[in-house]
This record gives sequence, structure tokens and C-alpha cells, in this order.
Amino acid sequence: MVTQHFEQRTRDLIDSLKAICAAYGLGNDGNEFKIITQVFLYKFLNDKFAFEAKKIRPELTKAESWEAAIAAMSADDMDMLQMQMGPDTARLKPEHFIAHLFGRQNAPEFAKLFDDTLRDIAITNNDIFAVKTDGGAKIILFDRVSEFITDPSKRDAFCRALINKLGDFSFERIFNEKYDFYAALFEYLIKDYNKDSGGKYAEYYTPHAVAKIMAAILVPDAVRGKIKNVSCYDPSAGSGTLLMNIAHAIGEQRCSIYSQDISQKSSSLLRLNLILNNLVHSIPNIIQGNTMLHPYHREAQGQKNALKKFDYIVSNPPFKMDFSDFRNELDSKEHQERFFAGVPNIPKQAVDKMAIYQLFLQHIIYSLKPGGKAAVVVPTGFITAQSGIDKGIRQHLVDNKMLAGVVSMPSNIFATTGTNVSILFIDAANKADVVLIDASSLGTKVKDGKNQKTLLSTEEEDRIIATFNAKQAVEDFSVVVSYADIAAKNYSLSAGQYFDVKIEYSDLTPAQFAEKLQGFTGRLDALFKESAGLEQAIKKQLAELRYE
Repeated sequence: MVTQHFEQRTRDLIDSLKAICAAYGLGNDGNEFKIITQVFLYKFLNDKFAFEAKKIRPELTKAESWEAAIAAMSADDMDMLQMQMGPDTARLKPEHFIAHLFGRQNAPEFAKLFDDTLRDIAITNNDIFAVKTDGGAKIILFDRVSEFITDPSKRDAFCRALINKLGDFSFERIFNEKYDFYAALFEYLIKDYNKDSGGKYAEYYTPHAVAKIMAAILVPDAVRGKIKNVSCYDPSAGSGTLLMNIAHAIGEQRCSIYSQDISQKSSSLLRLNLILNNLVHSIPNIIQGNTMLHPYHREAQGQKNALKKFDYIVSNPPFKMDFSDFRNELDSKEHQERFFAGVPNIPKQAVDKMAIYQLFLQHIIYSLKPGGKAAVVVPTGFITAQSGIDKGIRQHLVDNKMLAGVVSMPSNIFATTGTNVSILFIDAANKADVVLIDASSLGTKVKDGKNQKTLLSTEEEDRIIATFNAKQAVEDFSVVVSYADIAAKNYSLSAGQYFDVKIEYSDLTPAQFAEKLQGFTGRLDALFKESAGLEQAIKKQLAELRYE
């Protein structure tokens, strides 16, 4: 009940921030998501600081104002308090607290004070919270929020409205809650800002069913709690749904997250997701940049700048987009080993439909450690293509015995794209049989705005996971095949092509056989008579037309 209460209070806070933006002309504005997410993050960091401070100094819980009690500390005591806090807690000064700004809201130029406070928090914590670009620049935590209001005369009132909403309740009582609360919270926070945008980079929103299935197959129950010190990577991370799920399965303190994404918006959302999910230690590994052209993560010095290899990789890459501007740079000797099956050519028409997922998939295979595992969302057409780069990638996985299996998902599992998708599971250690699942008939179709969406029930999700992990063959649902079987089928990874064709036999007496045969004959006679009657009617109509 406590969690539900605070989840509702948190949703109310987000809704009220959106209402303020709308009242000042920023509803559905391109900058609204920056204001909402950054003001929310300021609230979250403030309350997390209070939570950690009260754990270290219990007497603060009894103070009439914990903020005033901290402000009264000596410089040495304040330094000691901050040193004792965990590395995922922002270092705040008394003048950074929400209560301090709340008490100063009638000061002249309050908007400047509000912005300066957020910027000072960002600068003070730059080493912890800054996201890097592939060129080495740092994207700091906060923008100057008031400057999104074009009319300077309204900025003070706007910032006063924001600060007045932040003191209504505190997150402190829920910081011991686990991942599920924050997953729902994050989804609600960004639900209006993370829609699909025609297949552009980092705009796909991965459904929780897909993320859950990927994480539960990559990290089955038998090994949960036993894995430690592993690296998890997503080369097209978006807002980080897949990474959060696998980090939760492994344990947030047992893994390090690495990502790259060309979208600055997505990188900022991923940073927020990491902060909410106790993964601040991985923020220095979050890179904003072009993964295909400038992959950032490298091995330690002394290894000739080789690309870093990872224990786990998850990805829902963009399927189609125009990358003709840098296509020829990728088709060079420098990238030849990484793109072993080739680089798609530039078509004469429909350039925006270039199959960029083929590049991401090859990059993922190349970036996997020996014995590493990966799960990648691919268009279902990939698993059966008879030639070209798709087949070359499948052949590489089969011939090198590094495939775990495929789950073909129901249509419209993504509400924002009609493309049928499958999840490809790569396992560089799997030298035995491969699991192929056809889950296309599962799910319930519902309307999602203008689109149709297929939702899997918890039982259906669990059925897919259990069948895959047990390597179980289920009639018309799953097959377990050898690498040799796959090679013999032209490297097809479609479960349906391996299902047995069933012919039913029945023992009949001569009388029963004659009766069935008579029934078939009777139906055929009826069809022939119906056909003859239709033919006569057509001839009659044609004759009447000629007579007219």
C-alpha cells in the first residue's frame, strides 16, 4: 500500500509539472520533456541526499528542519557527511536544497537563482553525472530551465510555480523499494516523450514483455545472484529499458552498464533511468554518438585501441534508416572485420529504408566476449531471408556455433510499428542444440490510440521463458534443432519450417468407408450442380445484354 500511495503521489507530481508547462505555453513543446525530467530529477536528488544524510546522522530525523540542521554544520562536519555518502548520491550544499529556494521565491530575479542553483549542482557533480559525447565533450546534468520561457517577464513566476510543487511530499520513504516501482515511474515520466518517430535512431520504445523475456533468458533463475563483475552493453540504448531489465536480473551492484546512442535526448533519459535505478556508477560509460561510425568503448591501453568486448549485449536497434552519408566510410578496410557479412548498398529509391539493423547486428556479434551472450530484436524477415547480408549473418552464427535460439513474437507487439519482430539470442558458449519458438499466435489485441497493439499475459511471457530455458519441444510452438539441421534448411531460423507435418489416420469398416465416400460424392455433385446453374445464369444475362 505504501508503494501504491507513493506511486500515485509521484504521478500527481509529474502531472502537475506538465500542467505548469502547459499554463506557460510549453505544452507539447519540444523542450517540455527537458523541463519535466530535469525538475523531477532535482527533486529526486534532493530527497536522496536527505535520505542518505539521515541514515548517517540519525539526529537529523528529529530536527524540526533537517535542511537548517545541515546548514548549521561546520565545514568539516559537512565534508565528513558527504564523504560518508555513497557514490550515487549527489553532493549538495545547503543553498542547493529545495527548502532554501522555497524560502527565497520572492527574491528579485528568482528565475536566475533557480537556474544558477541547478547549474551549480551540475558543475559540482560533473564527474559523477555528466554524459560524454564520442568527441569527448561533456553534457552536464541540468540546463537553464527558465530560458525555455521566451517571455523574460514570465520566468520568475514560472520557476516559483515549479518550486511550489516540489515540497508537497518526499521520496525518502521509498528509497528502499526495488526496481519495479522505478520502472513504472520512469515509464510514466517519459511516456509522452519517447514515441516512435518513423524508425529514427533511439526512438523505439521497447515493450516490457520483450525486455522481460530477453533478460530472463539471458540470465535464468538458476544463475541469478551468482553472476558478478560483468559488463552489459547496448549500442542503441534509447532510454535504457533493456539495460535496466538485465541489470536488475544480474544485480545492480554486480554489473557495469555501457551504452552508446546518437540521440542526445535518449542519452539524457538513460542517465535519468540509471539514477533512478541505483546505477549511477555506470553514468561515465554512457556515450552520446554514432555507434556505427565512431564506436567509443575501447579495451584498455596497450591493446592497439581494439573495440571493447562485453559479457552481455541487449539491443533493439533501428531497423531502417538512411545512412548513405557515411555508408562508404563503413565499407572500408578499417571496418571490414566488424562488418564481416557486408554493408548494405545505397538503393536508387527509398534510401530511408536502408537496413541499418544489419550493421548493428554485426557490430554486436563482433563486440561479444568469448562465451558472451546477446539478445537482439530483429525484423522477422531476417530469420528466413534466402540470400544477402541477412543470410550471411545467420550462416556466421551457425557455422561458428554461437546461437542459442529465436523467439518469433506476435504481430503488433510494438504498437508504433507494424513490422513483425523476432528476438535473436546469441550465445558464444552454446555448442549444443538451438531453440526456435513461434509465439506469433499468443497475446491479446487491444487498441493503443490510433494503433493496434498485442499484449502478452504474464502467463504467456512465462511460458516462452520456461520453454526456451528448458530447451523444450512443444507441438506447434517450439522445436529443438541441431546446427546441422539449420544448415540443411538453408540456415532458416523459423520454427515453423521445422514443425512435423501431421497426417491423421483412422481405421474404418467397409460400410463406414462407403458412407464417407458417398458423402464426399454428394457434396461434389452439389458443387457441380451449383456451378452449372451459375453458368446457365451467366449465359442468360449475357444473352439479354446482347438482345438489348
